[in-house]
Amino acid sequence: MNSQTKEWLKRLQPLIALAVMVVALSLTSEQFLTVPNLRNILLQISVNLCLSIGMTLIILTGGIDLSVGAILGLAGAVAAGLLKNGLALKFLGVQLQFTPFGAVVAGILTGLALGWFNGIAITRFRLPPFVATLGMLSIGRGLTMLWTNGFPITALGPTFGFIGAGFWLGVPTAVWISAVLVVLFYVISIHTTLGRYIYAVGGSEKAAAYAGLSVDRIKVWVYTLGGGLAAVAGVILAARLDAADPKAGLGYELDSIAAVVIGGTSLSGGRGTILGTVLGCLIIGVLNNGLVLLEVSPFWQQVIKGLVILIAVAVDKMGSGKN
Repeated sequence: MNSQTKEWLKRLQPLIALAVMVVALSLTSEQFLTVPNLRNILLQISVNLCLSIGMTLIILTGGIDLSVGAILGLAGAVAAGLLKNGLALKFLGVQLQFTPFGAVVAGILTGLALGWFNGIAITRFRLPPFVATLGMLSIGRGLTMLWTNGFPITALGPTFGFIGAGFWLGVPTAVWISAVLVVLFYVISIHTTLGRYIYAVGGSEKAAAYAGLSVDRIKVWVYTLGGGLAAVAGVILAARLDAADPKAGLGYELDSIAAVVIGGTSLSGGRGTILGTVLGCLIIGVLNNGLVLLEVSPFWQQVIKGLVILIAVAVDKMGSGKN
């Protein structure tokens, strides 16, 4: 088998794995291939897909972001809180009220700001991405508790709810949003200068710097985009549940990283695609859905997902030839 054939087989691994899972679950559960269940799978992965697009860009540069779940929770809470209660500027004696659109924009700006802070901590203060984003995870969780006082913000209204629970042409709005983001960032990653720079930085930071690229600026952009996409996921989740739970997003970084790695993006950086991440999200979504349909214990579900991640990373390491 020549090297070109091996490379093609490697690229097709996520698709083959997805096909095997679909066939197996179709044979073991009558409910799996029903239209409501398939639509439910797409709806469930929409949040993880938004997170994972940003995570893909970050991992392509050789980084990691452990704070996406916390940013998701805070952004959703900010949007819900501003929509429900407004914002009191006591020193001016003013009470600002927000439309659903304004609340969504505020939530996304919150995510962009936290992502930018991650990028600055990594580039200006030279903190390892693992440490910087782990710190942001704690900061984000704390800010969410302060903003909500530890209580969910509920009854957000039908207009806001349409973002996460509405339908257009028979397809959930959240699925449309995630699909648009997939197309947008696929084009950015493949057909724009920023995309080429991201792959260059992940391939070799030194070579990229010698070529005249501003490595730090590219990293800041990538982490900022990652924070913004996590915020979009937070808004979708809050709208779908009609509530912003202060604990929303706990453990979501696990599914996000898993989807990216399973989709073929190398943890070493410089190799992977947005479309691969879509397949990774579908695999995680189908796996979660199948385990529920088969009535597998939630505790075993965590074990199985952990094993899938380990296998995906092992395959990545063997494929890259690195020890």
